[in-house]
Amino acid sequence: MVLRVGKIDNSAIIPSMRDSNIPLAEKLRPQTIEEMVGQGHLVSEQGWITRTIAGKRPLSILLWGPPGCGKTTLARLYAKAFDAEFVIFSAVLHGIAELKKTIIDAKNHPLFVRHLIVFVDEIHRFNKAQQDALLPYVENGTITLIGATTENPSFSLNNALLSRMRTLVLNPLTEEDLRILMSRYKGPLPLTDKAKELLIGMAQGDARHLLNMFENLAQAPQDQLIDETQLSEWVQQRPALYDKADEGHYNLISALHKSIRGSDPDAALYWLARMIEGGESPQFIARRLIRAASEDVGLADPDALKLTLDAYRAYEQLGSPEGELALAQAVLYLALAPKSNAAYTALGKAKELAKATTQHGPPKIILNAPTQLMKTLGYGKGYRYDHDEKEAFSGQNYFPDDMERPTFYEPVERGFEREMKKRMDYFNKIRQSK
Repeated sequence: MVLRVGKIDNSAIIPSMRDSNIPLAEKLRPQTIEEMVGQGHLVSEQGWITRTIAGKRPLSILLWGPPGCGKTTLARLYAKAFDAEFVIFSAVLHGIAELKKTIIDAKNHPLFVRHLIVFVDEIHRFNKAQQDALLPYVENGTITLIGATTENPSFSLNNALLSRMRTLVLNPLTEEDLRILMSRYKGPLPLTDKAKELLIGMAQGDARHLLNMFENLAQAPQDQLIDETQLSEWVQQRPALYDKADEGHYNLISALHKSIRGSDPDAALYWLARMIEGGESPQFIARRLIRAASEDVGLADPDALKLTLDAYRAYEQLGSPEGELALAQAVLYLALAPKSNAAYTALGKAKELAKATTQHGPPKIILNAPTQLMKTLGYGKGYRYDHDEKEAFSGQNYFPDDMERPTFYEPVERGFEREMKKRMDYFNKIRQSK
């Protein structure tokens, strides 16, 4: 949707503004910075937006935050504060050609004043080439660009465009912010006090969803208050804020993994539940649990890897919701298992040395000699078959002849790795005595 709105005035924002079908969220949109609810770090006396407005020079900004936190409202008020020409453009419905035409039309309009501010909602929907097409207009000062996105701009926006904008992070509204919105609403709200508190919780920081629920409740009978048990009959729970294609996909799995590493079973279960409720693939979760078993539990508890593999297979057999319990069991087991990253660290050290020493071959003593030439060259000469040795251990060298013996694996004094350390110490002692 492209809207040329002129100087910001809600009577001019949408031609049908007086229509009773205008959503409540649009009708109650703040008209001044002072009316803005939430985002105090930006709009307070010392906030970035307030200080920039005081500087009298609009700068291109990127508003990054979840749905219903005030991105569009803040963009409108920002433009209004500079008395600028304001154009709204939705990246969902149109491409860069329409945006270019909108910019040219706005600049040629007889009512054009001093400056043009272009607001691109869902700017992450533009591909990299489309984003690049905006650069000249921003660089030469033709427009001040305001972008809005729910996705991490580090991954969804070009570095060139990102470097020309100031990224401002918007937070979900707090419950206190939502209570302020509720207090401003003058329409019918036939709820008990407990139901009102539940309604605020159901909004999950999304002002638009809260106002939409107000509209639903306006259709309810007004002669009897709705309690918390009846509330779900009139309003819809906000869907879990989770995008499997977005950063949230990786943030939540990281939170789950780190909670396991930190031996916090309750936090680990919480993040597991968040991902399941958000519609994440349980197989994706199960694969990360297998990784955690190898990376963070390791040989401190060898059964951890077996259990996570069993959990993966159990989910494959049962599906949801029954198979989710197997994942929960694996999460709890991993969180409370003794931890060791010794195997993970050892592999990393071995890889680094392997990269730097590819010129070295195995010692001839441990090479097979299937031909006479190889025997003549000394392949396999002097090899000692370990099973024929005392303690089934020869102590011979298996590293390249001209390489100093390194140590990669250093077991910790936790769980089963205590036993592994004893075995290493035992074999090292024999090796040194030979």
